[in-house]
Amino acid sequence: MDKKQIAIVGAGISGLLACKYCLSKGFNPIVFESESDIGGVWAKTIKTTRLQSAKPLYQFSDFPWPSSVTDVFPTQQQTLDYLRSYATHFDLIPHIKFHSRVNGISFNGPISSDPWSLWNGIGEPFPPEGKWNVTVHDTGNDSIQVYTVDFVILCLGRFKDVPNIPEFAAGKGPKVFHGHAIHSMDYAAMDHDKAADFVRGKRVVVVGFGKTGLDIARECSSINGPEHPLYSSEGFLLSLVATLLSPLRWGVSKLVESHIKKKLPLAKYNMVPKESFSKEARSSLIIYLPDSNDFFNALEKGSIKLKKTPSFSFYDNGIVIEKDNAHIETDIVIFATGFKGAEKLKDIFESPTFRHFIADSPRVPLYRECIHPRIPQLAVIGFSDSLSNIYTSEMRSKWVAALLEGAFKLPSVDEMQKDIERWDEYMKESAGEYHYRSSIAALEIWYNDQLCKDMGMNPMRKNGLLANLFEPHGPMDYA
Repeated sequence: MDKKQIAIVGAGISGLLACKYCLSKGFNPIVFESESDIGGVWAKTIKTTRLQSAKPLYQFSDFPWPSSVTDVFPTQQQTLDYLRSYATHFDLIPHIKFHSRVNGISFNGPISSDPWSLWNGIGEPFPPEGKWNVTVHDTGNDSIQVYTVDFVILCLGRFKDVPNIPEFAAGKGPKVFHGHAIHSMDYAAMDHDKAADFVRGKRVVVVGFGKTGLDIARECSSINGPEHPLYSSEGFLLSLVATLLSPLRWGVSKLVESHIKKKLPLAKYNMVPKESFSKEARSSLIIYLPDSNDFFNALEKGSIKLKKTPSFSFYDNGIVIEKDNAHIETDIVIFATGFKGAEKLKDIFESPTFRHFIADSPRVPLYRECIHPRIPQLAVIGFSDSLSNIYTSEMRSKWVAALLEGAFKLPSVDEMQKDIERWDEYMKESAGEYHYRSSIAALEIWYNDQLCKDMGMNPMRKNGLLANLFEPHGPMDYA
């Protein structure tokens, strides 16, 4: 029997893992990557970026970090080198087509007018009829080719490609600004020396107070110093500056908050977050700030100035803080305001019906965060969030590969939809307005237990009941 052809879109962490585990089950994967290198967000990022998660939590279960990497939070280059070593070790590169941008996917097969009772109509990943057509633009030679495959795995990621830029009233947006207004994606795509030259000697405003915004702020302040102070405007993203500790349970949230407030001068700079540490953790919105003293020293020296505001607008020479009508003259505005991940996922489908299914609400509705009950022969890996995405994506890749192999079957469509609804309610209770991120940070062990049970594996990953109940779980427990 011919090997089933699996199309994988994206060669970031999730795409590499999906490729590796599909190969291990005897399938024929082909990975389409629009860039010239693997790594996803790690291939093009800010020079000073480091891992958010501690190294022991951010590694492949069967490929540990090399001993030469001693940093607990490795650099961007160390992380990218680690991913390249993984791809080389498992011989994944020959299965990747670089410079291959997927313009769209369309399903060619029977779709019943009556609602399915089982996924794909028969509950199997490979029904007798049904293929996906994947339209790929080879940007190297500017050609279009359509690939027909048996199954599609979308590993698009939610933190690249489609920038989220706030909307402005007419006459108050970037068009009236005489300087440069760019998204952090454009800044990260620059060569490191070019990025430094771009901001050197310039007045810079960074909009957004997440990890990327803080990294850019630190980088610009180190280049320009107090002579050209950088303004960091918080308002579109959550406010939290904290050293990332290992995942902590709800009961010690207040203790952690007290420790952070004591350790860092958050109150002095009006940076105390409005949400609890526990809620931030459940939403995967914790920020690790390497060398936090450097950041606060920059605040003390005036190299970075913070401005908390719910909204602002542009004028010809800068921005206007609307709550107090303060005008800030600037040369560059950098939006570190995130990405529209759901839009990117939706737009890859040529079918309006499938577009509606995949993104009919702010949270993408997926069973086990991988399968949409109404979309045949397709899985999504790496879209929902976690504190350690290698850890999460590897478990999902194992689960999807086992499903394709026939190691287990999915429940009925109704059961899957009910499970999605229950999970959605938990997300709303747990993360509030951030439930669309589908973060499993607070329930990683429980979530992995469900995947293990589905695959027929023992969810008790450690020796002894007490160890399973109280010791932290990490990637090596699921090797």
